[in-house]
Amino acid sequence: MKLDPFVCVGTTPFSATRDDIVRARGAPRSEVRNGVGLTALDYGDAVFRFQDSGRLEEVTLATAVLHLGVVAVPFARLEAFVEAQDEAAFRRAGFLVSPRFGLAFDPSEPFWVTALARHCIGEWQAL
Repeated sequence: MKLDPFVCVGTTPFSATRDDIVRARGAPRSEVRNGVGLTALDYGDAVFRFQDSGRLEEVTLATAVLHLGVVAVPFARLEAFVEAQDEAAFRRAGFLVSPRFGLAFDPSEPFWVTALARHCIGEWQAL
């Protein structure tokens, strides 16, 4: 996964709409409303979550290596990397959340990493 925090995940910008995702990837395997009121488009290898307004909130991808600029972090080292590089990192509901890198992941669930829109950090803190 290539991540430019709060800007884009791979080639998908956080300004992408639901229609943009469907145009680029086709119909999802499933589309469901989750417990926090987001609509999730599940493609198997990726899940895109949107607010009712259409704003992209989260992108979850299976990734063995996270690429942040010129740094490549294997999932097995991601927890230690975040703890060392983001003093504001915190844990919620089993996830390690990094405000600096705009991501959340469960270290016990390889290889899923969720990239977050900037405004989502406060929602994770409030959990």
